[in-house]
Amino acid sequence: MNETTDSPDKSNQQDSKDSSALQLKRVSIDTYHENVAYMHRDCDLYRAEGFQALSKIEVQYDGRKILAVLNVVEDTHIVDHHELGLSLQGFSQLGVPEGSDVEVSHASPPHSMDFVRLKMEGEQLSEEQLTLIVRDIVDNRYSKPEIAAFLVSSAQAGLDRNEVLYLTKAMVESGNKLDWSENQVVDKHCIGGIPGNRTSMIVIPIVAAYGLLCPKTSSRAITSPAGTADTMEVLAQVNLSTSKLHDIVRQEKACLAWGGTAKLAPVDDILISVERPLSIDSPGQMVASILAKKLACGSTHLLIDIPVGPSAKVHSMREAMKLRKLFEFVGDRIGLETHVIVTDGSQPIGTGIGPVLEARDVMKVLENHPDAPHDLREKSLQLAGRMIEFAPDVRGGEGYNIARDILDSGRAFTKMESIIQAQGEQSARYIPGKLTSEIRANESGFVTGIDNLVVARIARLAGAPLDKGAGVEIIKRLGDKVSKGDTLFKIYAEFPADFNFAKRAAGFNNGYSIGEDFRQHHFGQRRS
Repeated sequence: MNETTDSPDKSNQQDSKDSSALQLKRVSIDTYHENVAYMHRDCDLYRAEGFQALSKIEVQYDGRKILAVLNVVEDTHIVDHHELGLSLQGFSQLGVPEGSDVEVSHASPPHSMDFVRLKMEGEQLSEEQLTLIVRDIVDNRYSKPEIAAFLVSSAQAGLDRNEVLYLTKAMVESGNKLDWSENQVVDKHCIGGIPGNRTSMIVIPIVAAYGLLCPKTSSRAITSPAGTADTMEVLAQVNLSTSKLHDIVRQEKACLAWGGTAKLAPVDDILISVERPLSIDSPGQMVASILAKKLACGSTHLLIDIPVGPSAKVHSMREAMKLRKLFEFVGDRIGLETHVIVTDGSQPIGTGIGPVLEARDVMKVLENHPDAPHDLREKSLQLAGRMIEFAPDVRGGEGYNIARDILDSGRAFTKMESIIQAQGEQSARYIPGKLTSEIRANESGFVTGIDNLVVARIARLAGAPLDKGAGVEIIKRLGDKVSKGDTLFKIYAEFPADFNFAKRAAGFNNGYSIGEDFRQHHFGQRRS
């Protein structure tokens, strides 16, 4: 009797399982840190279960499961009626063979979205609430619009210093952590906003040549024409596994790599994928992002560069001091000794803006080339000197001379060459974009202002950083005398559409202010 009763139940369970099963198909679409599923509109399951486009579904196979955002298609070449397609990201995360029978069901909305709504209303979030938000984002329980809601609400309502601390801790716990078993592991980071400010690629070889351990991992550009990882990729491989990164640092004392493949605070890369198109870079999120990456990378001592200028991220010393206190507050409570230096952010650093052009500047400085940008060299030496002073046997004020001797002797260049070889020399040969245009002054006088944001935007419109050779070459700098018709800067682009966008933007506003007397700093009031 028991057997007779059990059989129909088992049969019903099997029928239910079969009715929710579809054949897995790999869809070759890069959805960039988002799991996307594809189901045909005429799929029996789509109709029976009441799925809607952009709803979240759960995909299961033999105990494995992922969450994905559903896209509905009508082309059987993408997915047939009996198939479920997964984007490259989702297919890789599920990790089962193509053709497997997968089960599909509605996904429960993440409970932590309630906390995002609280933030949207201006409430302060607890450590537990922020930890749950981060955990759900890492587990792909959030769609990109939901991540955007969290980022925008955090930017608009602001994160207080305790929320930034909680977010930093949660981000560190979201991925791997490196342990170098060293008393001192040093690193530096610039908060960004200054085009061409590629000091890390000079500072790190100097510091490593001195003998300090410096595993430099960087994010790719968010709102700028290039990040350190984008520019280093012109010279060497930057997508390094955790084990390879570890071996390189042990061998060379340093690396210049992208932090994404090492899965260090991976939630940061997911957040950046949404921040980039929205051009969001709020102070609280920025501090948490920087400190989480550095702590996850095993750093014990960190130097933060905050450029200040009319068109920098930080406009005044008052803002800089406020940000400095936030860095030091969070750094102290997570066990990361954090020092902050405020630098000049009134204009771009060096001559190149964009990966290839910036890499060219970097190598000129390291090679002690007579045409090397003086400002990039000097700022790099100042930062390297401060980092060398982290060493217990170096007194304050001695670091600069030590750094200069290492650079002048060629030891920094030799170390950079060794790092490039260890990471893997870039097989592709990148050159400046073949399409060029010189942007000229419409009047005579002196350069009294250069708007960092405008010049950076022109470089991005030209195609940087995705097109390595795209960008801007600065010809005239603050204080330079110009005559009508003189070249202010040069645009490089790879593709005609980007080239025309950049030229049109520069024609509307080139970011330069020309005045009669440089000593009268009327930043941004007169445009050439």
